[in-house]
Amino acid sequence: MSDIINLPKADIDILRRLAERKVKLANDPVNEERREAWYLHDAGSSGRPMVLAEYGGVQDKIRPFTDAGCQCTDPWARSIEVWQFMAEAYQFESLKDDHVIEPYLTTGWHVGGTDYGVQAVQHHGDNDGRMGSRRWDPPIVDFDRDFQKLRPRTWSVNRESSLANYERLKAIFGDILTVRFRSSYWWTMGMTWAAIDLIGLESLMLWMYDNPAALHRVMAFLRDDHLAHASWMEKEGLLTINNENDYMGSGSMGYTRDLPKTGRAKSDPVRLEDLWVLLESQETVGVGPDLFEEFIFPYQLSIAEKSGKVYYGCCEPVHNRWHVLKRLPHLARVSISPWADEEFMAKALGTDIIYSRKPNPTLISTDKFDEVAIRADIRKTLTTAKGCRIELIMKDVHTLNEQPGRLARWVELARETISEVYGN
Repeated sequence: MSDIINLPKADIDILRRLAERKVKLANDPVNEERREAWYLHDAGSSGRPMVLAEYGGVQDKIRPFTDAGCQCTDPWARSIEVWQFMAEAYQFESLKDDHVIEPYLTTGWHVGGTDYGVQAVQHHGDNDGRMGSRRWDPPIVDFDRDFQKLRPRTWSVNRESSLANYERLKAIFGDILTVRFRSSYWWTMGMTWAAIDLIGLESLMLWMYDNPAALHRVMAFLRDDHLAHASWMEKEGLLTINNENDYMGSGSMGYTRDLPKTGRAKSDPVRLEDLWVLLESQETVGVGPDLFEEFIFPYQLSIAEKSGKVYYGCCEPVHNRWHVLKRLPHLARVSISPWADEEFMAKALGTDIIYSRKPNPTLISTDKFDEVAIRADIRKTLTTAKGCRIELIMKDVHTLNEQPGRLARWVELARETISEVYGN
C-alpha cells in the first residue's frame, strides 16, 4: 500500500483532513437544496433561477482564488489539495453560487490522440505573458492540393497509469469518500473551431461562395472524425456519465434524471446517447442564417441526433438562426449571450428549454463597480424571461480590476435581485 501512495506522511495527513472536511461540507443542507434545485430546473418544474460564477479566467495579479494556503510538498498532492479541495471550498464558502459539493473525488482515463496530420503555425502577440492577440497560418490553403494531407485522428489510452492513479486515490481516501472515474475528453463538438484552425476564418466564409463543395467536404470530414472519436471512447469503455456535478455546455451543470437513457444496464459502457453534448458555432457569428443552415447545421445535426441532451451556444447570439437551431433533437439548454435578443429568445424558449443567460462581464470588470447598473442588468433578464427556466452564469471574466471580491458580490447581487423579482 505504501508503494501505491508514495507520499510524505505529512502530505497524506493533510489530504485526509481535507477529505473529511469535504464530506462535512457536502453534507451541509445548502448542498442538498442546490442539488434538488438543479434537478427541478432541468426537469421543467417552476423553481428558482440558478446562479453560477466562474473565476478560472481571471488574469489579475490579485486573483479570487490562489494556492497561497497550500501545505503539501509533493506536486501531485499539491494539485489534489488545490483543485480537488481548496477550489471547491472557495466556491462554497466565499463565492456562494450554486455549485454543489458532492462526497466523492473524480479522476479520468489518461487518453491521448494525434492531430489531423497537419498543424497550423501560431503567432502570438507580445503581451507580457498574459492573454493577447493570436493569428495563425492554416495548413489547408489550396483545397485541391492540401485536403489530401488531412488524416482522421487516432486515439490511445494508458490504462496502467490511469488505474494506478485511481488506486492511489482509493488508498488515500477510500475509507472517507468514493473515488470515481468521471471526466470529459472534449469541450465542444461544434466543429467550426476545428474548421478555422485547418482552413482559416476567411476561407470558412469565402468558400461558402467560392468553393462550397470544398467546405462541405471539410465539415463532413470533421463530423465523421468527431463521431469516430466518441465511438472509439464508447467501445473502449472510457466515456463517463455527466449527469450530476459535472461541468456541462458552456458553463452550466449536468444535473438531470433524463440521463443515461433508459434501457442501459449499469454494467454497459456509457454511450454518446447517454451524455450531455455542447454544440456551438461562435466562429460563424458573421454568417447569415441561410448559409449557417446550409454549411454548418447539417453536420451539427448529425451530432445532436446521436447525443443524449444538447446544450447549444456560447458567446454567439443565436436569435437570428433560431428558426434553424430549434430543429435540433434533444435540445435542452440554449446560451443567451450578452449580444442576444433577450426578449425574442425568452418567447422562443418558453418553459420548454432552459434560458442559459450569460451577463456581460464588462459590468464587473471596469474601473467602477456600478451596483445599480449590475442590478438593472440582472433585473432586465429576470423580468424579460420571467416564466422561463433561467440560469445566470457569469463567465469569461478576465479582469476584476484587481478587486477579487467583486465576483462574490455579483453573486450576492444576483440573489438579492432574484428575491426582489420572484418575491422569495
